[in-house]
Amino acid sequence: MAIAIDIDVMLARRKMSVGELAERVGITPANLAVLKNGRAKAVRFTTLEALCEALDCQPGELLRWEPASTG
Repeated sequence: MAIAIDIDVMLARRKMSVGELAERVGITPANLAVLKNGRAKAVRFTTLEALCEALDCQPGELLRWEPASTG
């Protein structure tokens, strides 16, 4: 996947559980797991905004681009 999701990093920095974040954001822990494990095909801006608000961070701290491996 070319877009990496760093929710785990922010959860560790904030000492927050997946369940707590899911509750604050208003999504199920299962849907949050899909997103944080890189299996999501898309993320709504409203969800990204809620994640940033709950984690007190910027979108760039949650999402980053990784070049595809060639080989």
